[in-house]
Amino acid sequence: MAEKMRAVRKVRPGPGLEMTEIDIPRIRPNEVLVKVRATSICGTDVHIYKWDAWSQSRIKPPITIGHEFCGDVVEVGSEVRSLRVGDFISADSHIFDGTCHVCRNGQPHICQNLVIFGVDTNGSYAEYVAVPETSAWKNDPDLDPAIASIQDPLGNAVYAVLCEPITGKSVAIFGDGPIGLFAIGVARASGASRIYHVGKYPARIAIGQKMGTDIAINVADGGVVERIMDDTHGLGVDVAIEMTGNQTAVDQSLAVLRKGGRWVAFGIPSQPITIDLNKSVIFKGITIYGINGRQLWQSWMQMQGLFRAGFDPSPVITHKIKLDEFQTGFDLMTAANRQAAKIVMYP
Repeated sequence: MAEKMRAVRKVRPGPGLEMTEIDIPRIRPNEVLVKVRATSICGTDVHIYKWDAWSQSRIKPPITIGHEFCGDVVEVGSEVRSLRVGDFISADSHIFDGTCHVCRNGQPHICQNLVIFGVDTNGSYAEYVAVPETSAWKNDPDLDPAIASIQDPLGNAVYAVLCEPITGKSVAIFGDGPIGLFAIGVARASGASRIYHVGKYPARIAIGQKMGTDIAINVADGGVVERIMDDTHGLGVDVAIEMTGNQTAVDQSLAVLRKGGRWVAFGIPSQPITIDLNKSVIFKGITIYGINGRQLWQSWMQMQGLFRAGFDPSPVITHKIKLDEFQTGFDLMTAANRQAAKIVMYP
């Protein structure tokens, strides 16, 4: 095996990324070395690319970014027991310690000492990546690598939609980013009775319709709350999933939720959000879920079951490019018209 590999890295503080040549990782006894087949661009990667305030406070260059990927095991550490050379795997981006109070309480996805691929440790925008055995998920051998690479964000959608049963329920999804679009498909595949999608980019709203939207609403047209309340005969929806972090979307999603309904908070606000606890939460008797990552490993098992049942998330994958073309990918992800949704790159 060659000693060097290509990798897309945040080499120094400031906007942008660079393709560099670095050493292939040397694995620890509890890790496997994975030859990356496909890796996809996440909104977190865009934040790092732009070098915004969050990135400046969290990222310590130089680092290889990227955390959504799949690939083949080419080397196995001496302590690894569940994986072999040749296994086709993906990985959950949340690396947990397994020993803290939260992990031992059955919640490793929010481990107290959480480490994230491509944020706190070298990630997947490279030819090879080192993966702890405890973070690896063994894929069905015939799973399309493009789909195998997007299971991390798809798992967010699975967790958000299925944290309680959705079958036969009406659901409103606010946000037309890739995870919002995945959520539409998960809700449809899981038996939601009626799906309302609220977005702002026509190209992405159209993808949502392919994924199973019943009623599509562009915020530019106004009347979001009125349209959903009229269609539900004044009752409101059983489930509202907020995936923007925008104050207006938060207000609207709470307004269209019926009494006793379920409100899911996934979008990350850029500043503090205000909620009328009396009107929107207490007197309505709603249940609130905060979603961070995916449940380990329940969400992955649910994804595998959905794939085997015929669920197809591929309409959300709008572009497939070479890793060498990463700049094109980030140009598409930051374009004003948001024609791109999920972009998959191949080393």
